[in-house]
Amino acid sequence: MEMVAATKMRKSQEIALASRPYAFAALDFLATVSNLDSAKLPELFHDRTKNPSTSSGPRVLFVLVSSDKGLAGAFNSSVFRKFAAHFEKWASLAPKGREEQLFVAIGEKANQYLSKKGYNVVKKFTAVGDHTTVEQVKPIADFIVEGFLAESWDRVVVVSTHFRSALKQEPHVRTILPIDFDHIAETIKEIIPERGKFADLIKEQNISFIPSKTDSRDYLIEPSAEEVLNNLAKHLFFMQMYHIILEANASEHSARRMAMKTASDNAKDLGDRLNLQYNKSRQSRITTEISEISAGAEALS
Repeated sequence: MEMVAATKMRKSQEIALASRPYAFAALDFLATVSNLDSAKLPELFHDRTKNPSTSSGPRVLFVLVSSDKGLAGAFNSSVFRKFAAHFEKWASLAPKGREEQLFVAIGEKANQYLSKKGYNVVKKFTAVGDHTTVEQVKPIADFIVEGFLAESWDRVVVVSTHFRSALKQEPHVRTILPIDFDHIAETIKEIIPERGKFADLIKEQNISFIPSKTDSRDYLIEPSAEEVLNNLAKHLFFMQMYHIILEANASEHSARRMAMKTASDNAKDLGDRLNLQYNKSRQSRITTEISEISAGAEALS
């Protein structure tokens, strides 16, 4: 299982790391577009929490990303702890009875956790795959976007794991809808790697993926700005969701590989201790038998 997990880990890491430059560019473009005149922006950029679609208050959709299978060490439990801490803080700050919460589970473990807690799971997505593809993520992104446009929820919060290294994976909480400049800038800060070739390249070339809010740009969009921005916003949101699941996928396989390695090492240590105990017991019995034979020989002589 350790060898299988190691193979999956390498492949999922390559896919996740290769997607990062495009994901950073997509987030940068989203931040830039969010600085445009709000009247011209698509619905995905509109904050309805101040003017909710229902009289009971805004609806918040929490998306919890986990694995389908266990044996992944602290991967799932760390996500659940992060979600529980954030949800408790959110519930204490939100006006009582003024915000309704809905839940989407990505992964069988997330569905089991949310169902056990008695939360309202409106949709679950499982079998995303060992190596996530565009076709597997598209139904998830479409479901979230369509629900937001239909005013089924007014804000979307994702709790997932970000891949730092094979030994370190961090759970993060991100607000992905409505698309907002400050939330995007915060997300970029969280996911920029601290070490590795990509981090070294950023430092060498003095690259900044965090856009400036004061740096406004003018765009000439033809034939229809509304149609282009609507399609562009959906595509860029999909890329953000795709990148989130890729990072979670790489984190899952890394955590499982470490868990299996730890299990193998513990089994080897246990085997060595039992073998030593067996040899000591065997040696003790041999010594006792030799002593009995010697005593018997002396008695006969």
